Amino acid sequence: MPYPHNERMRLPGWFAERVEPAPPETELRVSTLELFFDLVFVFTVTQLTGLLVDGLQDGRPAESALRALLVFGAIWWMYAGYAWLTNAVPPTRPARRVLILLGMAGFMIVALSIPSVFDGDGVAFAVGYLLLILVHAGLYLQVTSAFARVLPFNLGGVALIGLAALVPAPYTYLLWAGAVALLWGSPYFIGQKGFNLRAGHIVERHGLLVIVALGESIVAIGIGAKGLHVGLALGLAAVLGLALAACLWWLYFGGDDEGRAEHTLEAAEPVRRTRLILGAYFYAHIPMLLGIVAVAAGVKKAIGHPVDPLKFGAALTLAAGVALFMAGDAWFRRVLGIAGNGLRAAGAAVSLLTVALGLWSALAQLTALTALVIAVIILERRRAAVREPVPPQG
Repeated sequence: MPYPHNERMRLPGWFAERVEPAPPETELRVSTLELFFDLVFVFTVTQLTGLLVDGLQDGRPAESALRALLVFGAIWWMYAGYAWLTNAVPPTRPARRVLILLGMAGFMIVALSIPSVFDGDGVAFAVGYLLLILVHAGLYLQVTSAFARVLPFNLGGVALIGLAALVPAPYTYLLWAGAVALLWGSPYFIGQKGFNLRAGHIVERHGLLVIVALGESIVAIGIGAKGLHVGLALGLAAVLGLALAACLWWLYFGGDDEGRAEHTLEAAEPVRRTRLILGAYFYAHIPMLLGIVAVAAGVKKAIGHPVDPLKFGAALTLAAGVALFMAGDAWFRRVLGIAGNGLRAAGAAVSLLTVALGLWSALAQLTALTALVIAVIILERRRAAVREPVPPQG
């Protein structure tokens, strides 16, 4: 039915969108839809664990690590983009929720293509990624024209990823590296003006993401133990794998880092706040999440034969995972001005020495890494207690 040119086509009431101001700082918290979105994203991240494990089994640990790093670089950029999006455009109305769900479909396509993204499924990855970009842009442009500066970089990145699917190695890796460099480097060309982010939401959203990612590392224990008899060695390895994940949780959540981070961000003026969020919650979280992926892959390999020696690639993956997480956490705290990061940085370096133990016994390396992180936690708490002023008596 034709519409008179002086009338607009009326959309269904449930889909009609109107721009509304975001809630005040104290009212904007992470919604269940965002947590649902994070579950899909973490499934995407767990596909990287499979990519690493396959490389360890095939004797190609370096190549699989390169592939995982390149893919993570692309998907992390878009996850951060959606975290910023829901900070500016809360998914409170049906139209926004439908579009966020459509973005989740894009991440699902991306996730399913990851195991073979360099062996035939690169086009599928690019299609899912393009869907993510278009949904993201359609929503973000509602609230700020500043996003128009971001869109060309995003489209350029997906174009390079799509082109990489059509050429052989090593050009595939070069194009992927170009895409990641274009995406990660874009903030330096775009600038930070026009992106007014709310501190509480950013802190809470990334904290929940770390929790979900650590939970998926526990799933790796179950997958590695599937079909095996639960004897003393397997039970001990499983408990140590759980303890190591719990130690990483303690490093991130055991103190008051979230409260300090939120206070620091709230006190900063908008442009500086955006820069701090880029440093602490985009760049510094990269090694932490890669560390969780590597730890999950290492534990998955260790759990099957806990008493036996690990291959060098598996032992290095397990140690590097702990090192990356601790170094990233120290970086995160430093960006936000949280003092006392020397022990975490030192622990990251020492954890790499446990590779020698892994070449003797997977169980020995798991024990040493868990003991190392526990020692860092205890020593930090003692130092913090010494620094705290003693309240006056009487």
